[in-house]
Amino acid sequence: MDRAAIFDMDGVLIDSEPLWQAAEKAVFARLGIELTDAMCRQTMGMRIDDVVRHWFARFPWECKSHTTVQAEIVDGVSAEIAARGQAMPGVEEVLDLFSRSGWKIGLASSSPLALIHAVVQQLGIEPYFSALCSAFNEQQGTPHPAVYLTAARRLNVEPSSCIAFEDSAAGVASAKAASMKVVAVPDRAPLHAEAFGEADLELTSLAHFSGDLLDRLMCA
Repeated sequence: MDRAAIFDMDGVLIDSEPLWQAAEKAVFARLGIELTDAMCRQTMGMRIDDVVRHWFARFPWECKSHTTVQAEIVDGVSAEIAARGQAMPGVEEVLDLFSRSGWKIGLASSSPLALIHAVVQQLGIEPYFSALCSAFNEQQGTPHPAVYLTAARRLNVEPSSCIAFEDSAAGVASAKAASMKVVAVPDRAPLHAEAFGEADLELTSLAHFSGDLLDRLMCA
C-alpha cells in the first residue's frame, strides 16, 4: 500500500514565520495598523488573502486594495527568503528517511505556489517532492482540509495513509479533517498547547523524528 508524508512549508521546512511577521508588520504599518507578535500568531497558517481580510475586518483602510496589500507582503517575504532563508533543523534527514523508506513526499502550504517553488529551490530540496500544492488554488484555506486532500490525490495515496507535518493549529486541524495522522512541530508555540491536542505526535523539532517514531506512529 502506498504511503505519503506531506509537509507544511512555513515553520516546518523553512524558518520563514519571522519573515512573514516582518513583512506583515511593515506593510500593515504603512496602512496605520501596528501588528504585534501576538497578533501575527493569531493568523499563523492562514492564506495571506485570509490574513488581509482578517485585519481589514478589524481595522478597515481605504488607500490600497486587498490584492495590492497581499502582493506587497508576498514580495517582502520572497525577498527575505532569497536573502536569508534557511532550512529548519532536521529537514534533509527527515526527507531522506521517507525517501529511503519508499514513501511518496508532498508539500501542502498556505503560501502562493510561486513562493513554494522559491523555497524548495532555495533549500535545494525540490527533487524530494512529487507534489507541490498551494491552498491558494483551493476555494477555502486552512483549517479546511482541501489542500491536504488535493496533495493526497495528486500523490495517488489515500488520505488515511498519509502523515502530515504541521507547525500551526490551523494546519493541524486541516490535516486531521483530511483523515491524516499529524505530527505537530510547534516551533514557537508552547509544547503540548491545547491548540495542538488533535496531533498524533508532537515534537520540538523535525530533527527529533526517527524511523522508530515512524513505526510507532503507523502502528498506533
